[in-house]
Formats: sequence, C-alpha cells, structure tokens
Amino acid sequence: MRLLALEAATHRLSVALWLDGRVVERAAELPNGSSEWLLPNLNELLYEAGVTLKMLDGIAFGAGPGSFTGLRLAAGCAQGLAYGLDLPVLGIGTLAALALASGEAKAYACLDARMNEVYVAAYDNGVEVLSPVVCQPAQAPLPPGKDWIGCGDGFASYGALLPGFVRVRADLRPTADAVVRLAAPRFARGEGVAAAEAVPLYVRDKVALTTAERLARGGTK
Repeated sequence: MRLLALEAATHRLSVALWLDGRVVERAAELPNGSSEWLLPNLNELLYEAGVTLKMLDGIAFGAGPGSFTGLRLAAGCAQGLAYGLDLPVLGIGTLAALALASGEAKAYACLDARMNEVYVAAYDNGVEVLSPVVCQPAQAPLPPGKDWIGCGDGFASYGALLPGFVRVRADLRPTADAVVRLAAPRFARGEGVAAAEAVPLYVRDKVALTTAERLARGGTK
C-alpha cells in the first residue's frame, strides 16, 4: 500500500510517503507559513521514492486543530489530489499525530491556538483519554492518572499557566510521518472517504477577538 500524507497545522510543514510500511518524509520550519512549499516538496518526495501520483492508494492530511490557514492548505491539497485521482482520503487529528510523534506512552498534547488559548488532548498509548478542546491555558483540563508528558508548542507559549507535568517537550510538532502512520491501518480497514469529505477539524470557529476580548483574556492592544 502506498499512501501520501500532508501536515501543515503548525509552522512545521511536512509531507510523507508510506511505502508498504516504510515511511519517508520531507519537512521544513516556516514561521510565516508557505503554501508554495507543500506541493513542490510533495512532488520531489514522490520523485525520489520512484512513485507517481497514480500509484497511490490513498491520501491523509492533518485535519486539526491548528492554524486555520494551514488546515485549509492541507485539506485543500488532499481534496484536490484525491478528487483528480479518485482516491480515498482520511483526516487525522493533529493532536493525535503530535502524541505519536512524541514517542511518549502518556502524551498530553498542547498546541498554541493564539488568542491566549491552547488546543489540548491526551493520549495513553495511542488511546484518546481527553478529547481535543480549545481553552485558556489556566483552564486546561487534566487527564486522569499521572506520569503524563507535556508535548507541543503550547508549553513554549504558556508553560507557566499550564498544568505541571513530569516532563515537558515544548519543541515537538505534529508530523506527516505520524499522520501517515495513524492513517495506514485505517486505510487498510477501508475507512477512507470520498474527497468531498476532506474537511478540517477546527474545534474553534472564531478566528479573531475584539480588542475588549483580548484585554479580558490578558492580551494587549
């Protein structure tokens, strides 16, 4: 089975190929985001692997939550490619991908959601024990049990306000490698959907706050 994965929910953009269990990936840190990076690097990855688009069996993408622009970019690219190739698609949660990328058994995934908020979820050996939510850092829910490892850039931005954990890895980001590893068994079970269903998981609908709302949340003008 040959699968393609796209991840653009954060500043770390990446593309990956699943080749019958082997994964190859290209990634770049792009602080300002870049729609121009994704497709050229996707094509280069395919070329280096000796794979054409017509040889793919499915396309996965980081569905969110995360940057609204990045989620639309990944979903739009996946949808356009899948539609043209008549391939199934799968949206994979970015917090689940972050947890898998961490390699931690008990991962508390936390991404900076801007507007003085974070996206959080918790995974115990890959099992979701706290569903993705958006909230202010000081109100972030705690998962049951102990020995959790904090993962993601939410800790870099709001670490002093977030719950304390045994260890924190604020440098981690979701990856296309993790997205395709999560997608592969689901594709094998026939869970892929039509291209029209390649939609982002925003979690939060509002993309901006008024000045009064920002000040009320501890922000600045």
